[in-house]
Amino acid sequence: RSGTKGKFTDGMELLPVFQDTHVMIFVGFGFLMTFLRRYGYGAVGFNFLLGALAVQWAILCQGFMHARVIREEKIHVTLTTLLNADIAAATVLIAFGAVLGRTTPLQLIFMAMVEMVIFAINEYLVYEKFKASDIGGSIVIHTFGAIFALGLAVGTVKRGVGGMTLPQKAPNYSSNLFSMIGTLFLWVYWPSFNAALAVPSAQEAAIVNTYLSLAASVVSTFAITIFDCIQNATLAGGVGAGAVCDLLRHPFGAIVVGSLAGAISTCGFRFVTPVLEKKFGISDTCGVLNLHGTPGILSAIASAIILVAEYLPISPYGQVEPSL
Repeated sequence: RSGTKGKFTDGMELLPVFQDTHVMIFVGFGFLMTFLRRYGYGAVGFNFLLGALAVQWAILCQGFMHARVIREEKIHVTLTTLLNADIAAATVLIAFGAVLGRTTPLQLIFMAMVEMVIFAINEYLVYEKFKASDIGGSIVIHTFGAIFALGLAVGTVKRGVGGMTLPQKAPNYSSNLFSMIGTLFLWVYWPSFNAALAVPSAQEAAIVNTYLSLAASVVSTFAITIFDCIQNATLAGGVGAGAVCDLLRHPFGAIVVGSLAGAISTCGFRFVTPVLEKKFGISDTCGVLNLHGTPGILSAIASAIILVAEYLPISPYGQVEPSL
């Protein structure tokens, strides 16, 4: 991805980050969505289906766009290809979270097929045309997924699908506990997700910055609220660090980004989500706008600021090679 994307010789060196990402997609996202007490099994099951479908379709969609760039006639399936497909599948699962419990399996499959085509085109434009620095996918994965998800949520309202009743939406102790398991899986493996496609020389910095950002988001979330939306807002630091995890030169920057991401996400759950439901009738079941959308935008802004600072005559980052 944009300057810092690694060119690996496919082999066992990619296996650890591939396995970590695999756990995030199929275990982390799946159990994160089990907070609905009447839809836990369906959430994990449909997450499994959509993830498996999206990976296969992403290989073709991304492969076609990549072949267009390097002018190849064939799509080569390697471990890097599978890793990219796993990461791309996250956009489908993000969108699934916004309409959780309000769509049929056929509608979800159609959503996945359409979204992956649009995602591949958007990824091509962001990385190949605009040359954006987004090693962790905060712009291409999280922000795109949140915007697409918001469009789906609006579409379900316009088509009269409506939201779920309060008993259907209300969690209980067991559903919250299972959802917290998903949160912990995502939290633990998120540094691998952000650093998976970085060049070897930038991977350590990406992992350290992502971890510190995640830790800071946990503290800022608990500072604002106690056991309210912590399954999601505590992960905002991973999204916030995505576009800057390989650019930050000091741990303080990662902590600031994570703290802001956690605070923005928590405030979004407490103030923005109720307004969307009451004023506009838009039901974002998992709050993907607050977990993926706003922290993704924050990460994009931070990335732009850092890259501009690197070009200034007096830069707090010293003489470093620009990432663009």
